[in-house]
Amino acid sequence: MNGIDWDDAFDNAGYTAGVELLPDQWAEAAIGFRKTMTTATQAGTNLIYGPTEREIFDLFTPIGPAKGTMVFVHGGYWHKFDKSYWSHLATGALGHNWSVAMPSYPLAPDAGISQITDAIARAVGRIAEVQKGPLVLVGHSAGGHLVSRMICEGVLDDTLTSRIARVVSISGVHHLPPLLATKMNDTLGLTAAEAARESPVDLDPVQGIPVSIVVGDQERPEFLRQSRMLAERWAGKGTDIRTIYDQGTDHFSVITGLAEPDSTLIREILS
Repeated sequence: MNGIDWDDAFDNAGYTAGVELLPDQWAEAAIGFRKTMTTATQAGTNLIYGPTEREIFDLFTPIGPAKGTMVFVHGGYWHKFDKSYWSHLATGALGHNWSVAMPSYPLAPDAGISQITDAIARAVGRIAEVQKGPLVLVGHSAGGHLVSRMICEGVLDDTLTSRIARVVSISGVHHLPPLLATKMNDTLGLTAAEAARESPVDLDPVQGIPVSIVVGDQERPEFLRQSRMLAERWAGKGTDIRTIYDQGTDHFSVITGLAEPDSTLIREILS
């Protein structure tokens, strides 16, 4: 990995026009979604799943019986954002009568990535307690890492993994050692040991859970590499895994399909 500018490799924002406007746009869309929920959707907000103040989740449910629950874990390189930015992305799954749970989680530097993994495991456990039926775990960027970690051996117990119908990592980070050479690691505080311990590409997946990897075809090369790497490693271990290159999308636009009931992304998630 010598000679590679890893700050540049992970710099999605530096290669996306108008990126500085996106957080406000996301927040506005999410607020608008929550304000317009009427008879079509019920919601429970700030439901507690763990001991810290950020271990809370929102739950959006259809009025009629739900077919299952999509758990969406947001990105932000483990140190940005919370659940409040993404509520509108529940629209697609709700349109198919699936409930949607969106957890916040502790962020670096207050929590290391291993601690964040543990928090999401608690979130999945709590969501499974309050929701019936299958679970589909969906994560974007750092969230893609976290949902992939959920089905690595030893993270969740057998009762929970038996409920997971599919995992979908959207533009996930699956190989953490390169982050050690980034300025971002001043915030993340990763050590070589933790980077190895938290890299799904080097871990054994629980068998029998289908995995979809979705990545924009306009992404930075490192995200394309990491997507291929997980697909190759886990396929070699017997996982039913497939990769979808979403045409014309980048690291940020690739998730917009979550808000569209008829999108290719939603069809893949709920297949």
